[in-house]
Amino acid sequence: MPKRVDHEERRAQIAEALIQVAGRRGLHAVGMRDVAAEAGVSLRLVQYYFETKEKLLFYGLRHLTGRFTARVGARLAAAGPDPGPRATVEALLSASLPTDEESRTFHLLYSSYAILSVTDEALAAQPFIDNPVAAENALTGLLEQAQGTGLADPDADARTEAISLLAMAATLGTSILVGQRSPESASAVLRHHLDRIFTTADASERGAGSN
Repeated sequence: MPKRVDHEERRAQIAEALIQVAGRRGLHAVGMRDVAAEAGVSLRLVQYYFETKEKLLFYGLRHLTGRFTARVGARLAAAGPDPGPRATVEALLSASLPTDEESRTFHLLYSSYAILSVTDEALAAQPFIDNPVAAENALTGLLEQAQGTGLADPDADARTEAISLLAMAATLGTSILVGQRSPESASAVLRHHLDRIFTTADASERGAGSN
């Protein structure tokens, strides 16, 4: 009896190959033949599942986002059963910094997708912008939650702070990629700004720890 093919698993395998080869060569330089070779499958099979490079790129973006979500989830799980808004915000932002091979690939490719969406009408027509907006909304909600419970500066504008933190993390990530600064210095800058926002929370935690 022939083995049953898991089509979603095969698509994920091909998308993973796209991410791996694009991480080495750049998204713009990758063709479907390169992806097939990386995945160890035929070009015909890649075309069967995705038909065009465009469709492969769309699926690859979703796969990349899924990997990032899993990375954030792992960081939150390591922080304990109830990490709180500060730890959650820090996990979201730190996960996007290229501090290891996986996060380096994520930052490089996500930036490449953003640049391609400026000039590629088909990619621009996709809900690419939804993910950054979702991240902005999530951070804003976490900051408002912290303000509501007295764990963050009540006078800060949560939306503006969320936008600033995301822009800062993106810029810090690029500065790591090009060798301008180390992952440690970028993380220190990020923590500095979180300390500014979560000053009340930090003071409460220090007080609780001294009892």
